[in-house]
Amino acid sequence: MRVVTTAQPLDVQPSPLALLLLGREADPKSERGVECPGDLPAASDPGLVERARAAKEKLGEKVFVLGHHYQRDEVIEFADVTGDSFKLARDAAARPDAEYIVFCGVHFMAESADILTGDDQQVILPDLAAGCSMADMANAEQVAECWDVLTEAGVAEQVVPVSYMNSSADIKAFTGKHGGTICTSSNAKRALDWAFEHGEKVLFLPDQHLGRNTAVRDLGMSLEDCVVYNPHKPGGGLTAEQLRNAKMILWRGHCSVHGRFSLESVEDVRARIPGVNVLVHPECKNEVVAAADYVGSTEYIIQALEAAPAGSKWAIGTELNLVRRLANRFAAEDKEIVFLDKTVCFCSTMNRIDLPHLVWTLESLVAGKVVNRIEVDKETESFAKLALERMLALP
Repeated sequence: MRVVTTAQPLDVQPSPLALLLLGREADPKSERGVECPGDLPAASDPGLVERARAAKEKLGEKVFVLGHHYQRDEVIEFADVTGDSFKLARDAAARPDAEYIVFCGVHFMAESADILTGDDQQVILPDLAAGCSMADMANAEQVAECWDVLTEAGVAEQVVPVSYMNSSADIKAFTGKHGGTICTSSNAKRALDWAFEHGEKVLFLPDQHLGRNTAVRDLGMSLEDCVVYNPHKPGGGLTAEQLRNAKMILWRGHCSVHGRFSLESVEDVRARIPGVNVLVHPECKNEVVAAADYVGSTEYIIQALEAAPAGSKWAIGTELNLVRRLANRFAAEDKEIVFLDKTVCFCSTMNRIDLPHLVWTLESLVAGKVVNRIEVDKETESFAKLALERMLALP
């Protein structure tokens, strides 16, 4: 993969591994990424709002701004469309006349947009340090080594890789090259059904919780059918016998936000708010999902709250920017919506995209300068697109 960028005045440099923040004081060989970044910085200088409006107006139809649901409000205000990662990538592909795609999300999302858009379109990430700790938990070298381990155990030919959308272009390409497919949190069951039609085992990358929850909750497997491959241990920390007996080989990765929610969080909110409905994302731990009333993707969460009756009470286990936005949106309908955890915790890397970075990006484009372009190399793009196309073909 190749990242094309130009010099920028905000002193934001990409990290050497995957342009991602790994968490403060975190051991890179442990389950990192669950440190809470605390509250958001204060809102940006109001003068930036007018600058953003002016620059976007000058660019007109040449620019298309995508805003992920987890972005802060001051960024969402300038998004032409909002959605989850795959919806936004498809929205970008549906706008072939837009010369510039400004993706207010994280790095793997911008890669997916570049894969799905035309060669004449340029995808831009306002801050190269905006990443995803989950996606960073699986890199190409580690996954290649895992496949060697599976080969040595004599099971590789039985394994179909299924990679979550929240993965790098390199991992998507590995998946495509080895006959696998991509999935989202809303179609993971369909992807696993397809995979088990083509093999006896699944290697699920990189979120162990989505893989486990889908296998157990939706496919009726047991927890014993699942093993966790740890890339930081020899042989993944698994024996050949464990690999031969397993149906689901789960990569040891997780979401930095959804991984924070606990069974205690669920029990606490039920005690504090009688009659509350607990609605969580399937990236949460299995015990949290099992204790919740409803489980679903970001889009499912939004639709569930839209359909909820007035006066209902909800505790939501997903990113706090979205929860706050939904609470404000439905307050007039007397729907009480609270964050599942007592601790304030935003997605720290997603929130690197702020109004100053967006203004700088748009004003640079007005000046004829493309900054922070994300461009996936052709070989990686080819295999990654193959995996994405398999997902699009799922029944």
